[in-house]
Amino acid sequence: MTTWVEREARRIEKARTLLEPGISASGGTWADLGCGDGIFTVALHTLIRPGDEIYGVDTDQRALDALARHFAESYPDATLHPIRADFTRPLSLPPLAGSVMANALHFVREQPAVLARIRDLLKPGGRLIVVEYNTARGNAAVPYPLDESSFLQLAKSIGLREVRILAKIPSSFLGEMYAGMGLAGNGTRMNTDEH
Repeated sequence: MTTWVEREARRIEKARTLLEPGISASGGTWADLGCGDGIFTVALHTLIRPGDEIYGVDTDQRALDALARHFAESYPDATLHPIRADFTRPLSLPPLAGSVMANALHFVREQPAVLARIRDLLKPGGRLIVVEYNTARGNAAVPYPLDESSFLQLAKSIGLREVRILAKIPSSFLGEMYAGMGLAGNGTRMNTDEH
């Protein structure tokens, strides 16, 4: 009998392709915000150091239960904390080495305020990785699109530094996906004029 991770290997590998250039060898605690059933959470787990912790945050309890089952089945030694919460609201998480938001930000109308709040959860030098469809045209499935140039502009406007696009892959839905990243500054709250 194959595991969910084995069945989803192709999708997980695509997620790894997007995340890998942004994962630091320094380790620490990460969060996957809007994690769903865990494609990007699993990809993240395979890229960080053994023993590092991951907080999987989502509003869907069924998805979180599935995520916990997938990890118990394939990565029983992993430290995963499934948390039912809305990442658009203040979160109570430990200081993070990094955060992943994959296919989640396009559901958020107030993207600058939400990203600034997430930035404030990061340790100095912490990584904020956003994965989105590379389109400026929204639809019912992607109501608030964030193409790569808009991401770069937004990330700089909230004070992230070393902002860049990490990787791109083709997508059968909306043509292309990208991963973009920025680093938190040296304080927990940054001057938004800092670039």
